Amino acid sequence: MALSRFFGRGRETPPPPPEDDVPDEPEAESTFDDGADPEHAPERTWIDRAEAVLPTGVSTGSKRAAALYGEPVDDLPTHFASARGAIITDTNGLQYLDCTMALGAVALGYAEPRVTQAVVDAALQGNVCGLSSWREVELGERLCSLIPFAERVQFLKTGAEATAAAVRLARAYTARDQVIACGYFGWHDWSSDSVGVPVSVRKTVTWVPFDEVGALELAVAAAGSSLAAIVLEPVIEGAPSIAWLTRARELADKHGAVLIFDEIKTGFRVAPGGYSEVCGVQPDLAAYGKAMANGYPLSAVVGRQPIMELARESWISSTLASESTSLAAALAVLDWHEEADICATIAETGREMRAAMDRAIAASGIDGVSTLGIDQMWLTKWSDPDRESRFVQHAMREGVLFKRGAYNFAAIAHDEAAVRDIESAASAALVSLMEDEQA
Repeated sequence: MALSRFFGRGRETPPPPPEDDVPDEPEAESTFDDGADPEHAPERTWIDRAEAVLPTGVSTGSKRAAALYGEPVDDLPTHFASARGAIITDTNGLQYLDCTMALGAVALGYAEPRVTQAVVDAALQGNVCGLSSWREVELGERLCSLIPFAERVQFLKTGAEATAAAVRLARAYTARDQVIACGYFGWHDWSSDSVGVPVSVRKTVTWVPFDEVGALELAVAAAGSSLAAIVLEPVIEGAPSIAWLTRARELADKHGAVLIFDEIKTGFRVAPGGYSEVCGVQPDLAAYGKAMANGYPLSAVVGRQPIMELARESWISSTLASESTSLAAALAVLDWHEEADICATIAETGREMRAAMDRAIAASGIDGVSTLGIDQMWLTKWSDPDRESRFVQHAMREGVLFKRGAYNFAAIAHDEAAVRDIESAASAALVSLMEDEQA
């Protein structure tokens, strides 16, 4: 199932797609012509154009040049033209092996043929209208059959929306306000301390450190009878202790609060149902997204009927929540999971990717860096962030995009050649980094 891969800084044009894949793409010159006379148009890079029209230069914070590379770097790409398998092609026609897989949103591979065909079929039938798509019902039924505690499902578009909806449902169910949280849940007011969020809203959430039972117990005691929910991201740079999740379940039950798992990254990657399926601790509500639709915009809140039914009294709605193309993508993803052990393959692939990085680190003799995390979503940990940035820059010049500051995500599309390329690019980048430091 892994696609044939071509990449390298020296390749000027993308390879032709298979005959049964999507149609040939136009030449880069016609695709990116902005209408200016080439002889008189000023030299403007894509990042220059982006920063002139987008307030932060991008619409996804983790894709800012500073987030990707530590700083804008003139010879490194900021925008893509196409993506297929595990290969991205930039706006200059140069290709790179991608280890970020769209921040974990893609677990099968970019433009996976069966998913793409399902999306095209849905789009050809009209992706949205004044009625809900039948696919919303079918996908809801299949999720309820797949996830043990899922008795009802509400669809949305983003992980942040889904987690925010879960918190609202918990507050409606308990008629309480306070939330105890651990993890990253997006940009919405309830979970953010950014400028523009009222202080009164910030005070409704108490943050606790990951996998520290004592801190969780103290926070629950402080919240007392005001506790509405405990919201946890079950995996943060590594697996938690079962004691941590078990104690969260016990405390929620004891205090009449709702236990919520954010399975946005872990669902359909660690296991179809997420980390709850692995650890055996079931939350009352959970949020899914990312790999559930292999990168198409779809998320879901699932959970126990008495809590989910509060959606009738509250208001959780989105114009495009039941838009058909993303639902079709998710149904195609579920077909894959029924036919093959996708998550086991992702875990094995992740182990090989991580081992390749470990070999490169050992061979270079460099210090101050190691790998950690679970195999499906592993990361490199650097003692010096500046060295990490320079490593990522060097690796990109060698043809591989690693995630700076967070997870590298394994995908079905990472084949044996990809693992060899990871080791080669990482080795070369580490040597270049040490040469920089010795100069």
